[in-house]
This record gives sequence, structure tokens and C-alpha cells, in this order.
Amino acid sequence: MGRLGEGQQAQMERLTKSNEERLERLRVTVDEKLNRIEAHNEKKLEEMRLTVDEKLSQTLNRRLGESFNLVSERLEQVNRGLGEMQGLSTNLTDIKKIFSNVKSRGVWGEVQLGSILEQILTAEQYDTNVATVPRSNDKVEFALRLPGRDAEGSIVYLPIDAKFPSEDYQRLLVAQEVGDAVAVEAARKALQLRLKNEAKMIRDKYINPPVTTEYAIMFLPTEGLFAEALRLPDFMEYAQSQCQIMVAGPTNLAALLNSIRLGFRTLAIQEKSGEIKKLLGVIKRDMGKFADVVEKAQKKLGEADNALSEAAKRTGTITKRLRNIEELPESEEIQLLPFDEETESE
Repeated sequence: MGRLGEGQQAQMERLTKSNEERLERLRVTVDEKLNRIEAHNEKKLEEMRLTVDEKLSQTLNRRLGESFNLVSERLEQVNRGLGEMQGLSTNLTDIKKIFSNVKSRGVWGEVQLGSILEQILTAEQYDTNVATVPRSNDKVEFALRLPGRDAEGSIVYLPIDAKFPSEDYQRLLVAQEVGDAVAVEAARKALQLRLKNEAKMIRDKYINPPVTTEYAIMFLPTEGLFAEALRLPDFMEYAQSQCQIMVAGPTNLAALLNSIRLGFRTLAIQEKSGEIKKLLGVIKRDMGKFADVVEKAQKKLGEADNALSEAAKRTGTITKRLRNIEELPESEEIQLLPFDEETESE
């Protein structure tokens, strides 16, 4: 038993050593495999890192380029906008210089008034630079040609004059912008006084019945100025009752002209209706004469028909009487009718 135990122990030792050697070889093999896998993974990771870095770099460069181009475009647009603002500022300065001249303001208001009249009315419905008062050098800018009250086709003018008191209006706007109530009140009083004087001037210079209507129109070329005129305490009532002046801005002047144009059309229709009525009267008279002629013609036709009937009756009677008469020989007929030969020879 002792020798068998020693043999088993030796065998166990050999198995143990063999297992240890196998485990060592397995460990070495596993280590080599792991080292190769690790090296391979590191290589792949490095390749992936390089690829990712390249993609990121390309994307970043592209995005930065696009952003730079976008910023450049925006800056260019801002630059152009600044240039346009400078040009606009220059234009506004020029406009301010123009409107600082009273004559230039008057011309601008007159041009705008002429443009509105040209768009709505025909050239035959208004005149320019009309002297409504005899032996006067004052001429109203525009005057509408309205039909007179007589039957001779006379013309009555409706004067229209453009006014643009920009200094007083500008002072009012500046005072409103800064919120100075005292300056606003003073500017409104000055504007009201100026507009009242203009209304009185139009009345004295251009209203001259019966050459003109009993009222005229003051045209204010901006809606803002017209709105301020409406806000003035007693200007509109003064203009209408004391000066016989209708105050109009661009919008309500256009509406007024459209109403007048409809009046012109109605008048034209009435004139045409009168002409048609006269023409129908002439036609009615001619139709009566024509009826008389037709009646006479019917009477003549009746007489002719009666005459023909009477001739037919007489022809029948003669024919009946001639039936009993014998026919003559040809020789006797020739002797009785010698004129036939002469007629034939002729």
C-alpha cells in the first residue's frame, strides 16, 4: 500500500506539473492573443481617431467658411444700408432746403393738386391759372368748369388753391415730439392764424359770383396737415361760414372730385336725354306726315282699282256685243283699214 501510495503521488505530481505547463502555455497563448487584439484595437482606434479628426476638421472649416461668408454678406448689407441711410439723409436735407423756400412749397402743393385732378377728371373739366376777377392779376391755380344756371351753356368756375404752411406745421410737430404742451398750444394757435389768413386771401382773391361759385376749396397737400387743421378749435367753422372755403386733404379731395365727376356724367346723360326727346318729337311728327302720305296712296290705289274694275266691266260688255258680229273678209278688212299698210311700211 505504501509503494502504491508513492506511485499515485508521483503520478499526481506529474499530472500537476503537466497541468501547470499547459496552463502556462495557455496563459502565454492568451497573453499573446490579448496583446495582438489590443494592438489591433489600438490601430483601429487610431485610424478611427484620424478619420474623425479629419471629418471634424473638414466640417469645422466648412462651417467656419460658411459663417464667415454669411457674416461678410451681412456686413456688406449693413454697409449698403448705411450708404442708403446717408443718401436718404442727404435727400431729406435737400427736401428740407426745398421746403424752406415758400415758392418751392407752393409749387410742390400745386403739382400734387394737379396730379390728383389729372387722375380723376378729364382735361375739359378744369382749367389752370384762371383769372376769376376781371382786371385782376391774381390767378387761381386750378378751377373746375361747372355748368351755369342759364340755358346758353355758360361756365361757372370752382376755384381750388393749394396751401402748405410748413413752418408752423413743423414747429407743431417738433413741439409734439418733445412733449412740450406750452409749445404745442402756441404752435397750434400760430397754425390756426396762418390758415385763417390763407382762407380769407382765397375768398378775397378768387371768389367772384356769378363768374365763380359762391365758395372755393383750400387744398392741404398732406394728410397730417389736414388732420391738424381738423383739430384746430374754430378754424373749419370760420373757413366755411366766414370765408365760404371748403378745406380738403388728398383723400377727401379725391372723394369730392369723384362726386363731381358723377355729377358731370349725370348732366351729360340729362343732356343726351333732352336730345333724344327732341329727336323722338321730330320722328313723331314725320311719322304723322308719313301716315298721311300712306293714306293718300291707299286712296289713289283704291281709285285706280275701281277704275280698273270699271274698265274690266266695260271690256266684258264690249266683248259680249262683238260676239254676234260676223268676221269680215280680209280684202274688206284691208279696205276698211288702209292705215295698217301705211303703218307697216313706216
